[in-house]
Amino acid sequence: MSDVTLDNSQTREAGLGDYFALLKPRVMSLVVFTALVGLLVAPIPVHPYIGFVAVLCIAVGAGASGALNMWWDADIDRIMKRTQSRPIPAGKVAEGEALALGLTLSVFSVILLWLATNAVAAALLAFTIFFYAVVYSMWLKRSTPQNIVIGGAAGAFPPMVGWAAVTGDVTVESFLMFAIIFMWTPPHFWALALFMKDDYKDAGVPMLTVTHGRKSTRKHILVYTILLIPFAIGAAFTSIGGPIYLVVSVVLNLWFLKGAWDIFKRDETAAEADEYAVEKRVFKISLFYLFLHFGALLVQAALRGTTLGAW
Repeated sequence: MSDVTLDNSQTREAGLGDYFALLKPRVMSLVVFTALVGLLVAPIPVHPYIGFVAVLCIAVGAGASGALNMWWDADIDRIMKRTQSRPIPAGKVAEGEALALGLTLSVFSVILLWLATNAVAAALLAFTIFFYAVVYSMWLKRSTPQNIVIGGAAGAFPPMVGWAAVTGDVTVESFLMFAIIFMWTPPHFWALALFMKDDYKDAGVPMLTVTHGRKSTRKHILVYTILLIPFAIGAAFTSIGGPIYLVVSVVLNLWFLKGAWDIFKRDETAAEADEYAVEKRVFKISLFYLFLHFGALLVQAALRGTTLGAW
């Protein structure tokens, strides 16, 4: 991490919203949703209070990861246009405060989840925080173009943690929910990297667009989208799937695959001419893709009358 830090004279008095922004609320909302789905589709009924506490702990753990990430990445956040308004580079919060907040929330969330549910869920949450803050942020992000591929595991754990909070176990069903997010992450972020242009290059982050070029990135998006499909559709044939999920998944995967193919065929000159309209469209499609897959799992759980009945 850069030795350049903000001292107190450079930092105005922070408000509650500034500290909340450290927790990456947009990312947290996705974490909360997928963790809640993992918890609700589990085959064992869970008391609403226990379920609420479990999801709260997972959300706080995700926020802790975000604060630790912002602390470590403060130097490059000052360079990248899309991150310059974050609390630390904007001079709203000191780096030390972000570190203290991240560490405190990490310990709190893991211990409370352990007390409220079980050791397996707590261990998975602790590993998730460690993976995002240390393995991804401190190691992978600045050292390899595979940063998103491997680092995507951090964002894929929440439904597995939610499932474990109820069952105390890791099963094929929870693995498939993990795998859907894990395989979805690279094409999702590479589509973003294509239209963010030189942001990652300026910051010295070895994103695939920087190290292997934009044409290679387009190819990788298509390949990873194809690899994603068996995991997504395969969940339909497990205890958490069903006919509604199968139909939704097939439609979504055809839609996403069409978008990946459109990106693959793109000429860079044409992409620049229309201001990367296709890439931006596929990025938005990827958001619908994940939300609707997990939404379909909830519908199937409601029809089965499993844990949703306890709520």
